[in-house]
Amino acid sequence: MRVAFIGDIVGRPGRRIIKENLSKIKEQYEIDFVIANAENASHGFGLTMTNSSELFKAGIDVITGGNHSFDKKKDMMALLENADVLRPDNYPEGLVGSGVKVFEVSSKDDIEKLAVVNLMGQFAMPTVENPFNWAKKVISKLHDEGVKNIFIDFHGEATSEKRVMLMMFKNQVSAICGTHTHVGTDDLQIFENTAYLTDIGLTGCRDNVIGMDAKIPVQKATTGIGGHFEVPNNCKSILQMMVVDMSDGKASNAFKLKKYCNKSQHFITEAFVE
Repeated sequence: MRVAFIGDIVGRPGRRIIKENLSKIKEQYEIDFVIANAENASHGFGLTMTNSSELFKAGIDVITGGNHSFDKKKDMMALLENADVLRPDNYPEGLVGSGVKVFEVSSKDDIEKLAVVNLMGQFAMPTVENPFNWAKKVISKLHDEGVKNIFIDFHGEATSEKRVMLMMFKNQVSAICGTHTHVGTDDLQIFENTAYLTDIGLTGCRDNVIGMDAKIPVQKATTGIGGHFEVPNNCKSILQMMVVDMSDGKASNAFKLKKYCNKSQHFITEAFVE
């Protein structure tokens, strides 16, 4: 099966570039299933029911989250109970929802089970259970249930935490991709049957500061006085996607797509793993 991952979707520009391009990309690259981190999809902070519906209609199959998952608390509570929306599984126990879900994915070759796992790191993040010890239990349980294809969205600030996740679970999961920093890394690889990318990078505005209008970030950097971050309505945008071919728990091929939109110009670049 061919699985695609998008993240972090930031505000209206991120949703717009997905609506305008995802169906064509899915057809062109024969993608069977789409995962997307959308914790910043609504005005840059959180996710509403309206915007989640918009993303599902555009062709996304499951939505993951992170430290902003509960920014739109009322909507998120309902989404976690009734929709294919995940939040980091290692949030403290007692919260509504889950960070693990198993899907049956149809491809041209077969129907296979795919587990999507959403975890969050510890450095500079809200209080969570240890993600590495938590992942041990989750992955062991999935293997016991006969689920081999496992995709992990690891939402974290520290690149070292993400690399540790790879070293611990290489050859046990099909893919690990990082989110949260909004800055894409250039280390896509297949390491002992596991596709890995430290951070996918944002989907949204790319001509400012991590998808937000530059005024307040510059003000905070130069004076120490912050303010409310705003997502621009008009900008040069980007859609970033990791694509992985997997079967029987192993990644056999992986590549990254970047779709650029410069208002009147549209073009795609591809980066492949040998």
